[in-house]
Amino acid sequence: MPALKTLLSALALAGGAVSCAHHGGGDVVPEHERAELLKKWDQEWSFSGIASFAHLKPVKCLIEPDEHFDIAIIGAPFDTAVSYRPGARFGPRAIRAASARQMSGTSFNTRAGINPYKSWAKITDCGDIPITPFDNGLAERQMYEAFLELGARKTVNAAPNGDKSIGAGHPKLVTLGGDHSVALPALRALYQIYQKPITVLHFDAHLDTWNPVRYSAYWQSEQTQFNHGSFFHKASREGLICNATSAHAGLRTRLTGVDAGDYTNPGPEQGFIRVHADDIDELGPMGVVETLINRIGLDPEQPVYLSVDIDVLDPATAPGTGTPEPGGWTTREFIRILRGLEKLNLVGADIVEVSPAYDNKGETTALAAAQVAFEIITSIVKSGVKENLGGWYGHLDEGVVGEAKAAKAAKVIKDEL
Repeated sequence: MPALKTLLSALALAGGAVSCAHHGGGDVVPEHERAELLKKWDQEWSFSGIASFAHLKPVKCLIEPDEHFDIAIIGAPFDTAVSYRPGARFGPRAIRAASARQMSGTSFNTRAGINPYKSWAKITDCGDIPITPFDNGLAERQMYEAFLELGARKTVNAAPNGDKSIGAGHPKLVTLGGDHSVALPALRALYQIYQKPITVLHFDAHLDTWNPVRYSAYWQSEQTQFNHGSFFHKASREGLICNATSAHAGLRTRLTGVDAGDYTNPGPEQGFIRVHADDIDELGPMGVVETLINRIGLDPEQPVYLSVDIDVLDPATAPGTGTPEPGGWTTREFIRILRGLEKLNLVGADIVEVSPAYDNKGETTALAAAQVAFEIITSIVKSGVKENLGGWYGHLDEGVVGEAKAAKAAKVIKDEL
């Protein structure tokens, strides 16, 4: 009998709980009330809300297999392959925080004539890859599997221009690093997706094609091959990179030994052309752009991966990085170069080596990285638009301007008649 009483009491409590739950939140909110709530509260300021990239809806895409997108922001908080200062594992968090003023309603990009967050592409912040800091071999595998999983998903929207390039139908991943070694698993994933070597456009103070023996010829293991200065060497040896069309830009690194052997030693990784930081003095930003486009080309069948080490910038404006080198480009110069490359056939990109522990109070390194990401996203979105939106700061090219003047003249004549 006591057991029966206990059972009846439990049932009564459960019924009461269900009743209360129904009373408190079970009813569907009427449509007019929902509209009123949205009108009142569906707003954020740049300084409010969860710190996702550009206030985009945050989704843990790796555990949501039905989540699809056209462009994904993915964090790779990994820095245990560095050769100097660690700390880039906090880079994704810092870049997201620095992107706070990129709100969808206030992000019209005047140079491109488009707001990338209010155009055809679905852009999602897919969170971070949960990368282990204890085993670089396992971390390498985790990143590869994550990039392959996300990069192989279906897109949501077709580009309005009827995109026929090799990247059509594949989402584009923009990775926030992390140290630069994250580019190796990204290239491995892209090679699997596109089944051909990838053209690499590499902005960096350093070559990153170093043979790993540069660090130690004696102490070698499988894992010493995986570091943030040798990943392109390894990628080239694996056949992941199209060396005939790839390029370094912004270089100003010191070399090994007593001569220029790092530039001349035989090896597939030496197929990159090199644009040095100093070259901008003679070429100007648009001369750098022309050099890179002439090298890389605009072939719709050749995928291009854009890899940006934030130390391509001078430490005067971007001190928050692991291996700073004086004599780099200014943020303005670099953004101008990026804006000139909007027609490249990008299939992915990264912004790496942001180490907020070394940044200044104004967080200029993280701000620069967030702006670089914005420019890359803008270019990817703009490349899928059908109509001519113009170029520099919204000014249409000469052909379109001529058409507009002709139309205006025709209207004037019509009105006079």
